[in-house]
Amino acid sequence: MFIAQGFKIKGNHFWKYIVGSILVITASVVGQLPWIIAVVIKMMEDGKQIELDNSSIMNALESNLTLFLMLFSFVIAMLAFYFIVKYFHGQKFIEVTTSRKKIDWKRIFFSFGIWAIISTITIVASYFASPENFEVQFKPVQFAILAVIAIALIPIQTSTEEYVFRGYLMQGFALLSKNKWFPLVLTSLIFGLLHIANPEVSKMGYIILVYYIGTGFFLGILTLMDEGMELALGFHAANNLIAALLITSDWTVFQTHSILKDNSEPTAGFDVLLPVLVVFPILLFIFSKKYKWENWKEKLTGNIPEYDAENQINELGNKYE
Repeated sequence: MFIAQGFKIKGNHFWKYIVGSILVITASVVGQLPWIIAVVIKMMEDGKQIELDNSSIMNALESNLTLFLMLFSFVIAMLAFYFIVKYFHGQKFIEVTTSRKKIDWKRIFFSFGIWAIISTITIVASYFASPENFEVQFKPVQFAILAVIAIALIPIQTSTEEYVFRGYLMQGFALLSKNKWFPLVLTSLIFGLLHIANPEVSKMGYIILVYYIGTGFFLGILTLMDEGMELALGFHAANNLIAALLITSDWTVFQTHSILKDNSEPTAGFDVLLPVLVVFPILLFIFSKKYKWENWKEKLTGNIPEYDAENQINELGNKYE
């Protein structure tokens, strides 16, 4: 049982997940220092007053450099996370990834592929439906640099988020609650609410949080039903990578040299609810048929019996003594 992997570690306690989370956040902040330093130097060179608000930081540097420096912090966070899992918890990294003996890359690529195709079709269809709302801004050199940065670093960014929420915290909250619904609900809410600082929220209103929280629930359900994070890892990577390469706007987190720029005025309507109420359930149906999921109620809301934890400790705990 993937969500019960934390029970395998003798002496593992919920407080360790709080400390570990703080350490990951600290590492991420440290990873942002090169970006902040570069922004300050640029402002000083331009003779501008140093302002470190979100808009100033995002627009101070060339967009490819900004993207690189922004994503670099996730590299540092991921490295910190790896050492926290291995040495602070004494846990194998595979155990916060999947319940399988090794990572199922076919699952990752299938999930990535299906969402990449859907996302690309959606963006292309939007362009042809309302071409007046878009600007083709393709510049080969800048796009090539963007592609290298995005392909190399965006999967690290999305994987860091998945490992922290769908792996680490989900197992931590399971250790606390001894059930499955509480980790699913809480990690989804935290995941969604952490996007509250995104420029999309200030532009479109808090209704957009329905999409972010709904996405958190979708990724959490994928993880619990499939007994591992592979499908969530693939989906999240495809979602951010395709967006970074194909489309940008003045009001999104990623300001990139993408192929298209959306110049329309954003509004939050049914398009916010469509993925959560229609698209995600369809994807869950597809995944469930392909991977033969069963016992939905038990896997999403069931308890984690004490004897399960005891049995796992008895079987596997000796090697940690």
